[in-house]
Amino acid sequence: MEFSNPRSRNKCSRRRQPRNKWWLLCFVVTLCWGLTPDSLSQPAGEDVRAIRKVLEDQVAAWNRGDVEGYMKGYWNSDSTLFVSGGTLTKGYGEVLTRYRKGYDSRDKMGVLSFRDLAIKQLSPAAALVTGVWNLERKSDNPRGRFTLILEKKSEGWRITLDHTSSAEH
Repeated sequence: MEFSNPRSRNKCSRRRQPRNKWWLLCFVVTLCWGLTPDSLSQPAGEDVRAIRKVLEDQVAAWNRGDVEGYMKGYWNSDSTLFVSGGTLTKGYGEVLTRYRKGYDSRDKMGVLSFRDLAIKQLSPAAALVTGVWNLERKSDNPRGRFTLILEKKSEGWRITLDHTSSAEH
């Protein structure tokens, strides 16, 4: 013979129903009130345009042979990171030195272009950018992909992490 407590039966299978569902409706309406598509897209749209401008300014500086101008897209900080070819370069100064050494002539710099840019804003102060880079030079046309993290700093959007890879030729 089994004895059971009617209060303990099916405790696991029963869901607790709210006594008043109005609180849930009010919560959802309040949440949605501030998250309309217009309110979300306006600031993000401005930020995406600003991020695009940073990248366009980099391309323009590179194509006029201005490595320092190109570097203005990076955050001038010891925390800036650049990853490429299995090497991690830490700090704005070191990244600048790497670019100066690797691209010490207009022939080595070639003509830079970016394409297939995808910008995803992660927060009001952070964004993830992916794309394809291409250099047109007399001797070759190297290309590859990049992933950037940009952060909104007092001076505007700046690259804080750059992971760049080269494609097989």
